[in-house]
Amino acid sequence: MIHTPQASVPRRDYISREDLKRLRTSRIQPNLIKIPLFFGSMIFLAWLAWTTESSLFKWSAYLALGYLWMSMVTFMHDATHNTLFEQPWKNWVFGIVSMIPLVASFISFKEDHMEHHRYNRSPKDPDAFTMGKRGVLDFVAFYGYIVAGALLSFVHFNFIYPIQRFNAKKWAIHLFETLLKIACYWALLAWAQKHGVLGKTLEAWLVPVYIFAVFNSIRFIAEHYETPWNKGQLVGSRTVTSNRLHSFFWNNINWHIGHHIYPTVPWYNLIELHDLMKPAIAAEDAIVEKSYAGVFLRALVRGPESEQRLEGMLAKRRPAIA
Repeated sequence: MIHTPQASVPRRDYISREDLKRLRTSRIQPNLIKIPLFFGSMIFLAWLAWTTESSLFKWSAYLALGYLWMSMVTFMHDATHNTLFEQPWKNWVFGIVSMIPLVASFISFKEDHMEHHRYNRSPKDPDAFTMGKRGVLDFVAFYGYIVAGALLSFVHFNFIYPIQRFNAKKWAIHLFETLLKIACYWALLAWAQKHGVLGKTLEAWLVPVYIFAVFNSIRFIAEHYETPWNKGQLVGSRTVTSNRLHSFFWNNINWHIGHHIYPTVPWYNLIELHDLMKPAIAAEDAIVEKSYAGVFLRALVRGPESEQRLEGMLAKRRPAIA
């Protein structure tokens, strides 16, 4: 059974009940427009990378595919909260299918993500690997995620998390997903081997996945790095206003504070949610920044966090915004 995260019962004084009810209302039209648009764009880019003789076009297509995989994964993220479609089974189908090319388990991601929402920026948060004692292993985990996030996510979601957390029912779903993925991979690789294009197929599949993993690491770290530790959902998340391009293609995931407070608000209402929450965000001094690159480059230089170091960083920030 999927437990409802604590974050789904937020304080009700951030926005009115009427606004929250309206923002939670599901609309199918945004999904019917954007999902086919992004999926069709990915098919075109894959065709271009497969057929072109230009290295520039091929690697440009790979880069764009990696970027668009972020689009699909942010749709999948809404599916974990059952906000992509009204019917829960449709969210499960979309989530399972969309994760096949990424070689990761949807139920593992869903369970991990629910725990992340429940325990965000606290010792029980399964995604708080950036926080530690700044020992050798902390540095390895931090920079390893940036460089090899795809491999680490494969190991975590397919093996480590299920072994640590799953009951019999969840194992059954996880094994079903695993068998489905194996069947798809076998069919694809058998076809590629038969036609003498195995290397080309692996490149066209795995290179964009790796590029996606780098984009995902940038986004993931920016969402919570150097936000107050164990101080609640609102101040423990960062909104990155970024630009309209990222908001459009990454389905407003950058408007992250509102999502953590009200995770049942679908992606197409997150900007309005942020506007309604501006007084609360200002009152609690939650962190809003303009650039993914700025946050990520700062994280690259500073490395993993520790509670003592974080307090010093936040103390420096307070006078700057006073």
